[in-house]
Amino acid sequence: MTTPSVPQNGTENRPQPRRSRPVRVAEEIKDWVVKRGLQPGDRLPGEAELIARFGMSKGTIREAMRLLQAQGLIETKTGPGGGSFVGEVSRDRASALLANYFYFRDVTVADIYQVRIALEPELVASLAGRLSPEQLAELEEIMQDYAGPAADAEEERRQHVASLRFHARLSDFGQNALLGFFIGFMAQILTDLTVYKKLYATPNEDLWRQGRDHQLGLIRALRDGDSEAARQIMKSHMEMAKTRMEAQEAEVMKGFIAE
Repeated sequence: MTTPSVPQNGTENRPQPRRSRPVRVAEEIKDWVVKRGLQPGDRLPGEAELIARFGMSKGTIREAMRLLQAQGLIETKTGPGGGSFVGEVSRDRASALLANYFYFRDVTVADIYQVRIALEPELVASLAGRLSPEQLAELEEIMQDYAGPAADAEEERRQHVASLRFHARLSDFGQNALLGFFIGFMAQILTDLTVYKKLYATPNEDLWRQGRDHQLGLIRALRDGDSEAARQIMKSHMEMAKTRMEAQEAEVMKGFIAE
């Protein structure tokens, strides 16, 4: 007798639950929008036309539109000139939705820095020689928020959040939307962890100087158009930050255990 194969995860293959009719129609409407090449702000057909086009009841169409509206993919306006329009999901909204996905998952500092070390050196390498004087000046202006070493733990926290803003802004300057989004998302997660888990230590002037020197060197490499130097500086910066943050995470956990 042949023994039936068992999936590697130890669970049997089960059919996926059937999606509800409004969910399927919402997907069909999205596909239709893409195929038509509609852009944010473009008007969508009225309810009667949608009912005829997709062959569904008024209730199903309305529920599908509510689903799309909740996702930020359509906007509804009332009054003269009102109706349904193609929406645009903002970066902040997309980040918030993705953060919800990870909310109950055990994401560690090591997980975050594994992604940052892989992505951020490549981002800055692609930006070398491509940033405008105004963009470089903006990065230098952010650094003014930590121009000197922190005097206490609270200032250390504020400086760390500001340094993450430096990285988030870099992600905004890139041409690769996916790369920029995920780097910005990592910076936001770390900002939240810094506040929520109090991942900031007693001020350490040596660490402050090393981090600042890395960023100053990075700006020089970006201004000079030296891609390889930018890549190596960012990699070193990320590795140093990973070591620091993991050590601080361990200290915080010791505090929790002691309590």
